[in-house]
Amino acid sequence: MDGAGAGAGTGVARPSRAALPPEPANPAAAVRAVLPSLTPAARAIARIILDDPELVVRSTITEFSSVSGTSEATIVRTARVLGYSGYSQLRFALAAAVAVAKEPERLVPGDLGPEDPLTDVIAKVARAESEALADTAAQLDPEQLGEVVTAIAAARRVDVYGVGASGLVAADMSQKLLRIGLSSHPFADAHLALTSAALLKEGDVAVAISCSGETPDVLVPARTAAEAGAMVVGITNNPRSTLAGLAHHTMVSAGRETAYRPGALASRISQLLIVDCVFVGLAQRTYDTADAAIRATREATERYRLR
Repeated sequence: MDGAGAGAGTGVARPSRAALPPEPANPAAAVRAVLPSLTPAARAIARIILDDPELVVRSTITEFSSVSGTSEATIVRTARVLGYSGYSQLRFALAAAVAVAKEPERLVPGDLGPEDPLTDVIAKVARAESEALADTAAQLDPEQLGEVVTAIAAARRVDVYGVGASGLVAADMSQKLLRIGLSSHPFADAHLALTSAALLKEGDVAVAISCSGETPDVLVPARTAAEAGAMVVGITNNPRSTLAGLAHHTMVSAGRETAYRPGALASRISQLLIVDCVFVGLAQRTYDTADAAIRATREATERYRLR
């Protein structure tokens, strides 16, 4: 089922995708998010944006076409895929990013190599984590976050799907919701996830977490939940992924994984930032019941600890 049909007949309206979204605050993060889904020509353009942003800033579209070996039309289409209305807007965004950065390399965390000394490993990993948090926060839409908080606060039940490293995030989210008295269950097993998803109803919420947005064990339950009438919330690094296409709300995390960092903390920590923002929003929205639930659960665990 394609993204357009995911919400058909569910009673949950899909947001319109006709208008361009707000321009990304960080062009490098926008490039990394969609890189896996780009065509070879667009990927060549994206690589230059990441590797030498200053070259793009000082190049006209004709000059950039020559350097990248792609057509001007392809450059414009790529800029639009990244969330910009055209090449000029992309250049302006890159110029602002380069000006803010203390050094150009900040735009793309250095990949780890087999010969890197541990001092470089520490620096590169730490920079990747801090940039993942900053980039995720910059592109998190407060209005959309509010709609997700409203839906979860009113939900009868909240399913959270995730496997591998994303499964750890799913478990963390479900535990947080349970702590403030909301009925939530994490699922890392596709069969159990499908069983639960098929029993969801209109007004329920399913949160699907996948870095790539293409994990079958997450996509199939999410699609089943949408067909059952539940609202689907996607947390993914790729705003052009299948998950983003079928979700009613997509919140984009900015961490990236590399050959030496599969399941990297940068990916997980950016997802956890989104989860924490949802949790705090819910705690504010349901303050009286959330506060009572937190106190009750704290007292219960304290009694257990002091036995």
